[in-house]
Amino acid sequence: MIATIFHRGKEFRVDFFKPLDISMPLSASGPNASAWYVGPMKLEPVITDSWVGDVNQGGSVNFRNITFNPHGNGTHTECVGHISKEFYTINKSLERFFFMAELITLLPLQLENGDHVIGRKQLESSLRAEDKPEAVVIRTLSNGLNKLSTNYSNTNPPYILKEGIDYLNELGVLHLLIDMPSIDKERDGGKLEAHHTFWHYPEKTELHKTITEFIYVSNDIEDGTYLLNLQIAPFENDASPSKPVLYKVFSSK
Repeated sequence: MIATIFHRGKEFRVDFFKPLDISMPLSASGPNASAWYVGPMKLEPVITDSWVGDVNQGGSVNFRNITFNPHGNGTHTECVGHISKEFYTINKSLERFFFMAELITLLPLQLENGDHVIGRKQLESSLRAEDKPEAVVIRTLSNGLNKLSTNYSNTNPPYILKEGIDYLNELGVLHLLIDMPSIDKERDGGKLEAHHTFWHYPEKTELHKTITEFIYVSNDIEDGTYLLNLQIAPFENDASPSKPVLYKVFSSK
């Protein structure tokens, strides 16, 4: 299905029959990506004295409880409620679900202390100020399938420096997506500088902005302009498991 979209005075065409899912599958069996020392997701049938919620155990239907942590188990989208004293929820904060997005691929640079980071200059070289993307999707290198099963706990994965977030804010980016478990350093004494800077919390808090972490962008998806459909579950919580989907903009004028 070819659709024509008009956005900020420009005309874009996309094929809604060719979605590109950039979320990580989350399963109770087999290895999954994880972080923050959480255990794997659990699927457990409800059991009473006279009934079991598992067809293979004699139940009439499959009726399972799911236990997981949205931040530590797979792709998730979060609002400022992740760092705020106030109780903000992703279900109330995310009111639109389609955005023009730029997908970029970056190799984090190594600092003298051994950290691998994304800074302002890297983002400036990949994003044109005149494009003013609503969303930016960051794929980091290297980009093997091992990202789908890596336990990032205590590994100090790459993160974004405050100067990089400052630049994204200057561009007017509303939604930031990355394939790491966090935009911040794993252990920073609780500063979460990138998160605070992105949301301008607590001075000029921007409730409508979101951060999506733990995505996976396949190597066969090219850098460029896309229409992003950011799908969440309607949890009244600071974060929700999410399913971001890209649609390639194949012509525009």
